[in-house]
Amino acid sequence: MNPVQASRGAAIDLEAISKAYGGFKALDGVSLRIEPGEFMTLLGPSGSGKTTTLNVIAGFTDVTSGKLLVGEKSVVGVPAHKRNIGVVFQHYALFPHMSVGRNVAYPLTLRGVDKATREARVARALDMVKMGDFAHRYPSELSGGQQQRVALARAIVFDPPLLLMDEPLGALDKKLREWLQLEIKRIHRELGTTFVYVTHDQEEALMLSDRIAVFNRGRIEQVGTGRQLYDEPATLFVGRFIGDSTVLRGEARSDGNSTALSIAGETVTAPRKLSGEASPVMLLRPEKLSLRRPGQSASGGNRLSGTIGEAIYLGSESKYEVKLADGSAAIVRSPLTGESFGLGDKVELCFDGSDATLLADDASADTTLT
Repeated sequence: MNPVQASRGAAIDLEAISKAYGGFKALDGVSLRIEPGEFMTLLGPSGSGKTTTLNVIAGFTDVTSGKLLVGEKSVVGVPAHKRNIGVVFQHYALFPHMSVGRNVAYPLTLRGVDKATREARVARALDMVKMGDFAHRYPSELSGGQQQRVALARAIVFDPPLLLMDEPLGALDKKLREWLQLEIKRIHRELGTTFVYVTHDQEEALMLSDRIAVFNRGRIEQVGTGRQLYDEPATLFVGRFIGDSTVLRGEARSDGNSTALSIAGETVTAPRKLSGEASPVMLLRPEKLSLRRPGQSASGGNRLSGTIGEAIYLGSESKYEVKLADGSAAIVRSPLTGESFGLGDKVELCFDGSDATLLADDASADTTLT
């Protein structure tokens, strides 16, 4: 991150933030430090606490307990309109009776900015989102993507040190969504403002973020870069939520510094063991797995028998779902240059034990991904 840019954004500190609605805890001791100028994404399934956290930062939701600092100053109890924070929602919230230019100028009008300065800032904000030629149009004359860009311009026009975005691209089609993701990333680089972004889309989080906080049941499971979360998940929930994965369960035993799992009469090993008393599972990413016909030679020391349950052509690669002998499924991605397999083919799933991530078993991680 550019230190010159970073100095323009505000740091955010959430310290043991809890929010209860009666007996239900929407947030349960959430602590998170967001650095000045950082792009932080709050990622998780519906009901995990990510939007509640965003609303707490914005001032739309009061905390039950905990501390919240923005720019090193406590904002607990400070109303939303006095926090000087930009907010972009999924459903635009533009004034239908105002032109694009007046919509974008609205925060400046509220702040008593003079007309000349207001017009210059509106023009700059619209140019930044590539909507400079649309100032005289009305929201009803714009597409969904154009309306979202206007909403973004309105949120940045007063140069807030912090910009919050709540699922801003959720209502857009895939191609437009991907283009706007790149635009948001570009705008963040140009502004140097601290961005806090809420999404349930892990690919979107990986594309946009400096770091990601993964939420589950009102708590943060792990904070890290996309690569850290993908390659080094701290919990089974994170490993399953970030990217495709295969989870192997079986009767476990440890021998020295290695772990072996017995799965339907077959054994696979990893050259590590899990500390503590928790039952271990092996998590494997689809690119770390390969398929062979039974009896063919293969690299890697582990093999499991299986049957092709799904074979999907993805253009640049094939994606296979392999049904294993214990009834579980493995996900494999293979380049088109390799051997292809069809439904019902008998195969061997092969991998190197060093590519397996050992994690404590948590059955709830298989049922929370909604």
